[in-house]
Amino acid sequence: MTEGQRDLGKLLADLQPELSPDRYAFVATDNSTFDDGVFALVREDEGVAVIRVDPAGEWARISLGVHSSLDAVGMTAALSRALAEAGISANVVAGLHHDHIFVPRDRRELALKVLQDLGGS
Repeated sequence: MTEGQRDLGKLLADLQPELSPDRYAFVATDNSTFDDGVFALVREDEGVAVIRVDPAGEWARISLGVHSSLDAVGMTAALSRALAEAGISANVVAGLHHDHIFVPRDRRELALKVLQDLGGS
């Protein structure tokens, strides 16, 4: 496995944000089997939640093409700050290779532009 990038300047310069065409929803579930529509599963004290493709979902997913290290410092803060300054809420999910940002679907194009501008794309 290759290590991800840790340098914040390089991470931000190479964000490569990509907007998924799918709609997403965050939902509680007690289902122990999950179909291909599930993007992420989170186990919390209150129960299991999934982030899933949902035609009525109110969230959009923007995936970052940059391969960030799990111990990179400052990227989530920089992304959240830029989106917050534009008045856009962000829910970040870190994968092993990439980060994914869920934003309100009706603000997805502006969120994508904010991230592109941040990365210089």
